[in-house]
Amino acid sequence: MKDSRSITELLIDWSQGDPTALEELTPHVHRELHALARTYLSRRSRNHTLQPTELINEVYLRLIGQSQPVQWENRSHFFGIAARLMRLVLVDYARARSAAKRGGGTERVTLHETAVISPRGTPDILEVDQALSRLAELDERKGKVIELRYFGGMSREEIAAALGLTVPTVKRDLRLGEAWLRRYFNGQN
Repeated sequence: MKDSRSITELLIDWSQGDPTALEELTPHVHRELHALARTYLSRRSRNHTLQPTELINEVYLRLIGQSQPVQWENRSHFFGIAARLMRLVLVDYARARSAAKRGGGTERVTLHETAVISPRGTPDILEVDQALSRLAELDERKGKVIELRYFGGMSREEIAAALGLTVPTVKRDLRLGEAWLRRYFNGQN
C-alpha cells in the first residue's frame, strides 16, 4: 500500500491533470474509503439497503465529476472532502428513501459509539445533517471537526492535520460540538 506521502503525490499529480495518477491512486484510497464506509454503515440500522460499495461509488462519481478539479493538498484534504461527500450522499439517500415512503423511512444513525441523547431515540441522518448545518452556522470549525470525525472516520490527529489545528484544539472542539449536539437533540438549542 502507498504511504501518505505517495498518496499525496498522486493526488497532486491528479490535480494537475495526470489521468494515470488517478488510475494508480484509486485502488489505494478505495480500500480506505471502503473500510470507512463499511464501518460507518455497520453502526446504522439493520434495515438500510445502501452498501459500502454503492456509497463509495457515488463518492467517486462526485469527486471525478466536479466541474473544477480539486487542488489536493494532501491525503487528509482528500479524505476530508470525501467525508463531506459521504455525508451528502447519505443525506440524499435518506431523503430519497423518505420521499419514497412518505416520511416514514428515514434511517436512524448514531453520531457516537454511545449514541447522541435524544428524547425521540437515535436521530436519523436528515436530523443529523440539519444539526450539523446549524452547528456550522454557529461555529464552522466545530461543524467541520464533527463531520470529519463521524462522517470521515478521521482520528483527532488526522483532523488536526487536515484543518491546521492542534490535537488539543480538536479534542476541545469535539467535546464542545458533541455537547452542543446533545443539547440540540434534547430541544435545548
